[in-house]
Amino acid sequence: MTLDYARRMETRVDELKRYVRFTDDDARLLGAFASHAAPHFRRIAQEFYERIREHEEAHAVFTGEDQIRRLQDSLVRWLEGVFGGVYDEDYFQKTEQIGRVHVKVGLPQRYMLTAMAVIRSSLTIVIDEKAGADASIIGAALSRLLDIELAVMLESYRDDLITRVERAAKRETDAQSRRDDRARQRYVKAVELAPLLVVGLDPSGHVVLFNREAERMTGYARDEVIGQAFVPLFVPEELREHDGSKLVSAVTGTTTELALLMRSGKVRDMRWQVAAADEGPGDGDVARFLIGADVTEERIARERQQQEKRLAALGTLAAGLAHEIRNPLNGARLHVSFLERALSRESGSTEALEAVHVVGYEIQRLARLVTEFLDFARPQPLVWVPVNARELCERVIHLVEATARAAQVTIATDLPTRELQFDGDVQRLEQVLLNLLQNAIEALGPKGGGSVAVRARREPRHVWMEIEDDGPGIPSGQPSIFDAFYSTKPNGTGLGLAIVHRIVTDHGGNIDVDSRPGRTRFRVTLPLMRQEAEV
Repeated sequence: MTLDYARRMETRVDELKRYVRFTDDDARLLGAFASHAAPHFRRIAQEFYERIREHEEAHAVFTGEDQIRRLQDSLVRWLEGVFGGVYDEDYFQKTEQIGRVHVKVGLPQRYMLTAMAVIRSSLTIVIDEKAGADASIIGAALSRLLDIELAVMLESYRDDLITRVERAAKRETDAQSRRDDRARQRYVKAVELAPLLVVGLDPSGHVVLFNREAERMTGYARDEVIGQAFVPLFVPEELREHDGSKLVSAVTGTTTELALLMRSGKVRDMRWQVAAADEGPGDGDVARFLIGADVTEERIARERQQQEKRLAALGTLAAGLAHEIRNPLNGARLHVSFLERALSRESGSTEALEAVHVVGYEIQRLARLVTEFLDFARPQPLVWVPVNARELCERVIHLVEATARAAQVTIATDLPTRELQFDGDVQRLEQVLLNLLQNAIEALGPKGGGSVAVRARREPRHVWMEIEDDGPGIPSGQPSIFDAFYSTKPNGTGLGLAIVHRIVTDHGGNIDVDSRPGRTRFRVTLPLMRQEAEV
């Protein structure tokens, strides 16, 4: 067999191995080092995704924490394969599939390159610490293998680019020059008007026009959505049949609110205005424009403003009541104590003493309520200091450990491995988490038992902390649990969560709750920096 013939018969993987000089000895070295490297895989995977959380564009492709956990598990399995010692066609087909997944979720190509550099650096440190005199040759073998891995993954981006270019070229070849001219004119007039999202639909509801703001907001490139039906791609499933169809068939001048489904799976609230094209559409022409404005923050601000108005009104009432009630309560408490001592000295009847005890208890309860009224009505200015999220969560957990043990409740933690610092009032935030954690323990019922999870994570500009329990959940159809004086506890004042809400909003953050039988989760989201809260 000639050399030329042999090279024509070798596979792409064999050619890459020959190019970087990856040998069977390299494979044996990596396989033999597996037992030393494996204990570090889980840590490397967690640190890798914590790094991604710091970068807004990379973090935006994820749909939530469940997906990140699955991806961490996948990264661990991939690392096991890197040191598996077998690098055949089947192995690199799995590598190619990883590249296709990254293309599918929309991860920019530059993050593929830098991600491999991060993993290479982490593994090199492990090799330097564990391999002794063989560190340099094992490190070189790893570098050669990772170079092949990266080349195979990047070909998925090349294939996707070729497919998109071919698709665009075919559309351009098939389109008539008159239609192209008309489309260019419409782009000049409407598509590039910022900051509105502008989508043009043909008579059958397919996308034929997509502006830059639409690309930025949805996460889709223009050439990916042209020719796709608008409703299945951009309208949440539960709204498609009625609201989605109604939007794409609405008459000109119609204004309606309908959620927008983005590539990441997240949903934004949108206000849409429908405008018909100037000319009668032909096949493939724009029949109507959908002009959308993102009103998510507007809705959140409106709800927050309404909540703050309610809290301010109730706070004023509470302050007035507290002032008027506190003095008579103090007098009543003194007289009840005097009466109790007198009955005790004179051996009064048991019924009378019991009645006095009840009155004294109720007066004390009213006094506590008055104190909470004042805390609610006259919140103190925040004292801004650097706050360590991990230390804050651990300190609050320590405060409720005894209560949790008595109730037979298990507290699990899922906290960052590295320092996660943000600006805030540490004492007020401790009050927030303590209230939520105590509520979670009490929600598991008088019989006790169950579990509570405490988590903290960073996003590009925010930090969030959440408390989750596996209790019965919050009854549906109830008024807002953050409204003052609303409580599900028999002896609750209904001010705890209202105060929590005020503290969080004073920090420029928000708190949301997701509850169903068997799972209730409160999440507090706060800006990383104080100036972001003050904007």
